Amino acid sequence: MPRMLDVSDDVRAEIGNEEADRLLAGENAPGSYDCTSCRTQGDSELERTSTVLFIGDETAVLAFAHATCIPSQVVQVAEDQLQGAVRSITGGGPDLPGAEEFGGAPGQAVLGITSGLVLIDGQLHPALVVEPTGPVARPGSDRSTDEFLSLVTEQGFRPVADMNDVPAALPGWSVLLAMGQLHAVLQPGPNGGNPVSWWQAHQPLQVTDGWRTAANKSSTVLVYTAPAGSIGQQPREDLLRNALERAAARGVLAAAAMPLAGT
Repeated sequence: MPRMLDVSDDVRAEIGNEEADRLLAGENAPGSYDCTSCRTQGDSELERTSTVLFIGDETAVLAFAHATCIPSQVVQVAEDQLQGAVRSITGGGPDLPGAEEFGGAPGQAVLGITSGLVLIDGQLHPALVVEPTGPVARPGSDRSTDEFLSLVTEQGFRPVADMNDVPAALPGWSVLLAMGQLHAVLQPGPNGGNPVSWWQAHQPLQVTDGWRTAANKSSTVLVYTAPAGSIGQQPREDLLRNALERAAARGVLAAAAMPLAGT
């Protein structure tokens, strides 16, 4: 029986026209499925369903989601990082991730990421705080200077002078949430290609119900970045806010607003 599947041009290009046509005809697509975004059951015979293709260096995993939750798209991840997405898609028990390599190459800095709610003008905003565990140098430099802040501002993050201001949107970037867990921060691909991971969880990161509710309400996530040692691991959101304000006062905080992909 034909399925109500959305197969984007990017997904079709990766899996081929023949496989895409088989999916649309219902030969290789499930009738019912667990949505990779909201975790609830969907039915591709009765409601529009998105195909979401996770691609590693050698492995590809096709997942299904309500079209109202997440659009059909290709998500590129490193091969060794794909296993976390596989466990999430197949319902395996995820462990909380620690940190991820910045840029994905050995010897580069490791990015830690923390989720929390930030109050701005009486409204709670879902936020992510990204902070390396050590200094970040440019490739080929002598690594004597931490250039993380200048690197992220070159990518479009704006310096934060006042935590009471909502950061400006960063075109082409997004935060990927699937099955209620944080998977990646995506940036535009080279030459306008598919989005690629700027930060990618080895295993999906659990967020609180309050964070997820706020993210679904606004469809936007505020992403704050600061050099190593500027924020630290704060046990409470009020302490996290205080640390962000101190970083902003010292001129070492940059931020951007990004659309939420998924729920």
